[in-house]
Amino acid sequence: MTTKLKFDGGWSATVTDEPLDLVPRLLGTFLIVSPYADRVEREKFLADTFGSQDLLWDLPDVFRFAPDDRRLVGAEFRIPEVSASAEDSARVPVMPEVRPGGLRAEEVKQFRHEMCTVLCRAPGDAVLTCLRDLDVLDEPLEARVGIAPDVALLVQHGTVVGWSLTDPARYLTATYADPSPDPPSPATRRLLGDCLDLVTQPGVFDVEDGDPTALSRLRSTAHALHTQPDDRPRAEALLALIATLVEDYGDGGTDGAT
Repeated sequence: MTTKLKFDGGWSATVTDEPLDLVPRLLGTFLIVSPYADRVEREKFLADTFGSQDLLWDLPDVFRFAPDDRRLVGAEFRIPEVSASAEDSARVPVMPEVRPGGLRAEEVKQFRHEMCTVLCRAPGDAVLTCLRDLDVLDEPLEARVGIAPDVALLVQHGTVVGWSLTDPARYLTATYADPSPDPPSPATRRLLGDCLDLVTQPGVFDVEDGDPTALSRLRSTAHALHTQPDDRPRAEALLALIATLVEDYGDGGTDGAT
């Protein structure tokens, strides 16, 4: 098992036996695995820690460490704008198994870790795998380090080349609050896939180009989410995910949709 991971810019960290005891939150296209509960707390969290962070007009993956013991205390990831083809997604390896573990920075130093560029989706969107690029699929993965429940870093040649989220529907939330403890409804799981089709490339291009089929799907998806009788917090989270598309292209998203 890999014991030392390399990140962008030559930065590195050691794998520990202490994964984060935090519930992941899938907020729009951002996966948050950090302890803060709102934007104010987030700013304080960033000020009190070190590592990789987002800056104005720059959205790398975020890894934050405590200055005293240099241990990982939070992370944020952004889902890529591009969905891989079904053929490429099918190439994502299922091995090795995830080993739970935390990270300990080699030194107290700021760094920048580029966000992933391509999203690979398992059938039913049971797992979202985000990769640096599709070249990662040309060789086996060396390790999967589970830094939090259902969240793993993907390692190849000692370098972090992506991350994955298992059962993403479970972690949907429209705010910084923890997701509902109840399991997602079957409708939520299905509509998550519909929403990802709409907001990632190439599907989002069809919406923006005014393709009638894509616009009909956008309106139908919004209508289904508005009228979904159960699992409302997650339905609201998915509505927030497609809100801009609905506003710009969906004519309100609910009129006459079925």
